[in-house]
Amino acid sequence: MPVLDLSADITTLTAAVCDIESVSHDEARICDAIEAALRPLAHLEVTRIGNSLVARTSLGRPERVVLAGHIDTVPLTTDPVNLPTRLEGDELVGRGTVDMKGGVAVQLKVAAEVTEPSRDLTFVFYEGEEVDSQYNGLRLIQEARPELLEADFAVLLEPTAAEVEGGCKGTLRALVTTRGVAAHSARPWKGHNAIHDAGEVLVRLTAYETRTVTVDGLEYREALNATGITGGIAGNVIPDRCVVTVNYRYAPDLSEEQAAEHVREVFDGFEVEVVDNAAGARPGLDLPAAKAFVDALGATVTAKEGWTDVARFAALGVPAVNFGPGDPNLAHHDDERCPVDQLVAAEAALLRWLA
Repeated sequence: MPVLDLSADITTLTAAVCDIESVSHDEARICDAIEAALRPLAHLEVTRIGNSLVARTSLGRPERVVLAGHIDTVPLTTDPVNLPTRLEGDELVGRGTVDMKGGVAVQLKVAAEVTEPSRDLTFVFYEGEEVDSQYNGLRLIQEARPELLEADFAVLLEPTAAEVEGGCKGTLRALVTTRGVAAHSARPWKGHNAIHDAGEVLVRLTAYETRTVTVDGLEYREALNATGITGGIAGNVIPDRCVVTVNYRYAPDLSEEQAAEHVREVFDGFEVEVVDNAAGARPGLDLPAAKAFVDALGATVTAKEGWTDVARFAALGVPAVNFGPGDPNLAHHDDERCPVDQLVAAEAALLRWLA
């Protein structure tokens, strides 16, 4: 079993974590290594669920915060070879350096070094984030032992270039369907063209004015767009059905139900089926733990415009932010790389906040 030396510097530890291959569905070895590193730490209670770990302090502090990160990566490549990791100038290069084993290494350093934290800490190392939601270790922990995730505030160490991205927007996918009557295209008056009717759906999307909403001091810019359109039977048949796929990215002031109702209002008169809907997450920057976090970091704080697992914490009533080393634009790239100074800065920031 690979051995993780938690006394090593953050760059060396990140390289060691990355060099344990852990493509989704193959996280057992890295989970074993993290478990072996954490179990000897007397200030932590360690629980394993599948190939995910939860390590907690129980010091009776008035607040509890979660530091969470997934331990799986997307598949490796051989051209270029992205493991083992290597230093190129001031960057650590290799699979997982950005998404998100740099963040996992920071969690491990904090877990080892902060034995008397200012707040009780929960460290979550979870499997299956890069694949279908049914395999997500954070979701599996929520289902099996939700009490292990109870907290006042959470930090997900996804890559943000060591800046703070608060909360996240929700995402909804809906199918807007028009119905017609099939006929021969030489005699269109015998039928009714469903694709032509879809023009009104596109007109409404073009005319739609998006909201920019301030939530806990951060501005979230919403978006409503067509992301697909299907229809037609054959080149000589008037189509009797057309479906426009619509994606709504909504601010975290709305619930899933409110977002779905809004989409139905926009397309009133049409058949609307919501097929996927995941609520966003409030950043909770008005909370004492969040304020102390931002003050300790002294970093720029912006709204997270995408969707991340912070929303899973929001579902438990735990406000959360994204903060971690690495440029998110390089996640999943074959030449994934993270500046060493971001690894150092992320570790130092969390130590300032929690030590």
